[in-house]
Amino acid sequence: MLRELLTDSRIALGRALAAGDARPRVRETGVVRQVGSGIARIAGLPGLGAEELVELPGGLFGLAVDLEPEDVGVVLLGPSTHLAAGDEARATGRLVDAPVGAALLGRVLDATGRALDGKGALAATARRPVESAAPAILDRAPITVPLQTGLKVVDALVPIGRGQRELIVGDRQTGKTSIAVDTILNQRGRDVICVYCAIGQRGTAVARVVDTLRRHDALAYSIVVVASGEDPPGLQFVTPYAATAMAEHFMEQGRDVLIVYDDLTRHARAYRELSLLLRRPPGREAFSGDIFYIHSRLLERATRLCAERGGGSLTALPIVETQAQDISAYIPTNLISITDGQIYVSPEHFRKGLLPAVDVGRSVSRVGGKAQLRAYRTVAGELRLAYAQFEELETFSRFATRLDEDTRATIERGRRVREVFKQNEGAPLSVGMQLVALRAVVDGLLDRVPLDAVVGAERSIRDAAAKAHPELLARIDSGAAISGQEWDALAQTTRDALGAD
Repeated sequence: MLRELLTDSRIALGRALAAGDARPRVRETGVVRQVGSGIARIAGLPGLGAEELVELPGGLFGLAVDLEPEDVGVVLLGPSTHLAAGDEARATGRLVDAPVGAALLGRVLDATGRALDGKGALAATARRPVESAAPAILDRAPITVPLQTGLKVVDALVPIGRGQRELIVGDRQTGKTSIAVDTILNQRGRDVICVYCAIGQRGTAVARVVDTLRRHDALAYSIVVVASGEDPPGLQFVTPYAATAMAEHFMEQGRDVLIVYDDLTRHARAYRELSLLLRRPPGREAFSGDIFYIHSRLLERATRLCAERGGGSLTALPIVETQAQDISAYIPTNLISITDGQIYVSPEHFRKGLLPAVDVGRSVSRVGGKAQLRAYRTVAGELRLAYAQFEELETFSRFATRLDEDTRATIERGRRVREVFKQNEGAPLSVGMQLVALRAVVDGLLDRVPLDAVVGAERSIRDAAAKAHPELLARIDSGAAISGQEWDALAQTTRDALGAD
């Protein structure tokens, strides 16, 4: 028995030695000279490259960002309470990367690939560098395919196309995240993969978003990448680049992808903290001079690829927080200049209960009608003009004692347009359902409906149209052109639902 055990041990040892690589290796090692809050300075790594990973004790990794003659400034990508001066550091020879692939769908993870949802380790087999060059101009295609958000006020007046970068800007607690999450919910059944990137958010806020996605069966086509406010600033800085790498993997396979950055204000603050710790010269508002570049190189990766590159797209919805409605602050103006338009969320609208609190006058899409379904174009121009006139006249009417009939009619219709724009959170609407309500208010069919009954009347209109014209609504959803007779049929159904003549 003992002889058999010895024989088996020799065989196992021989196999292990045969499988091993006994060749000598050359690895650069250095010594930690200083450890700060989220950064370290390391001496003795002369061959280290920019943005290369450095391995530290305890399974901790760092990102080399400052290459000085005497030492290297390293941004730490994890907790560093165990790290001390004198510890050994090793160069890995590889750049920061993130897991990619279909195995990430439905999971919650951090930038390094560590699972945060309690479902076990990820089954991803491929990894991709978090930093990559933006597609060349000749590799891009014009943005012509709409990305429906399911929100009437956005799809009608601030349309978003696949491959566009549309900024969501506003004060805190005004519903910015709700607009982005509703857009994710509306991609169900539309063959769009969604990536939600939370940067510096509270754990409860992220858990609420994940729960919303799960309840609406949206987590199956989504990836949630999280760097909480308790995480080191280095991990918060890397997270949006890692999330973009995960999204680019699907884009290069010809898929349409939507990514939400929530939010880039906290990302900029994390980078400011790192820059100051690394003793970089501060600029405006203590941000370093390259703060514009860290966001431009991120958002320029969002585009629509040409047919030769597979035709995939990456649509970005970055979120930025303002203070006291100051959209002319440093970070908001930087992002406004990078993106293709902005959706401004107004605290005044929010306090009045006009949800989603989108300020149409301050919101714009620089792609415009090029990425809008033809059915919207029949109502969008007239709707925007009528709403703009209403807002001016409503302000003027506060100082006037008597108004002529035309002015009064414009104000009353504008108030009904504003009521129709109201929409509950987590309830995105299809294109057909939106247009039924929008055409009704533009054509004046709701002018005689009391203001407090408009929401109920709109619901009745949608229900009646869904029962009477399901095939027509399906054609509208597909983007087909609708004839005048078909619009007349919908208008008649609306009159019948309202009991009008």
